[in-house]
Amino acid sequence: MNTLVIAEHYHIQIEALVAGNNIDLLNEQIRIHQPKFVAIANEKDRDRVNHSHVFCGTEGILEIIEMSQSRTVVNALVGYVGLAPTIKATSLGKKVALANKESLVVAGEFIDTSLITPIDSEHFGLWYLLNERPVSKLYITASGGAFREWEISKMASATFADALKHPNWSMGNKITIDSATMMNKLFELLEAKWLFDTPQIDALIEKKSIVHALIEFKDGSTTAHFAGVDMKLPIAFALQGKVEEPILPAVDLLGMGSIEFLPICEKHYPIWQIKNHLLAHPHLGVTVNAANEEAIKAFEKGRCSFFGMSDIVLDAYQKFETITPNNLKEIIMIDKEVRAYVHQR
Repeated sequence: MNTLVIAEHYHIQIEALVAGNNIDLLNEQIRIHQPKFVAIANEKDRDRVNHSHVFCGTEGILEIIEMSQSRTVVNALVGYVGLAPTIKATSLGKKVALANKESLVVAGEFIDTSLITPIDSEHFGLWYLLNERPVSKLYITASGGAFREWEISKMASATFADALKHPNWSMGNKITIDSATMMNKLFELLEAKWLFDTPQIDALIEKKSIVHALIEFKDGSTTAHFAGVDMKLPIAFALQGKVEEPILPAVDLLGMGSIEFLPICEKHYPIWQIKNHLLAHPHLGVTVNAANEEAIKAFEKGRCSFFGMSDIVLDAYQKFETITPNNLKEIIMIDKEVRAYVHQR
């Protein structure tokens, strides 16, 4: 939705739209933006779509990317399903405005990052702050998720519904669960490693979600990026290249009150214990992602506890620690092996 708002603001023609299962919303977007092509998740919904060129599933998305003349693709798909469109678009030399974390987490080594423009607020913030001065370390911030104020003993019995009650905003199920476990931030660290070519990256909790990124320079100074919780600004830069007008309201510095930064505790967020090893071995992102997606499914179905999700990921991480993919074909194979292992366990 934010992309369409920005496209309309700058009079950018939408050539193709990709939707999941919300056909009513898609039809409204078709009416307004008049795309040449649309794609939906399921073939069974085709007759409900008010368009003559409807494609279905992942193959449909890839076909649209290949057919389109547009040089920019916005990829905001959630999960592993977003990898193939990123690979397809970059292989065709198209620029990708990327909000799909899993693309770089799973296969960052095999993606041309010169064609990637990040539209997550954290990575956009880092990009916004970077300049010619020597950098010592990059920082991104985390909200802390649904259980940031909970006692650890209470978290052990938390339900799927509990984990979806994010204190700052409403997001999709997977991203909200990943926020609660801190997996979301672990993924963003991996993204930053590939985007900015450094393992010197860390995360801190900032509960108000006003500071999105900080850069520590070698001269001892640190700069921070303050902005409202809204992706319109990074999307505007990704689509327009240059922004010289207000996109967001200015931050009310007096109204926001005090800001504090807190460490991410491994007892509260067990997945954090692999952070340093994963940044040193980023090819293991495919293992973490596959195990995590299966763990979330298990938690939703009541087959494991909240902390059980982290146990599943950590177990798979140890099991597949020595595997190194050499190409995208092996990435796909490892993804399948990890998911099969998690199911078997």
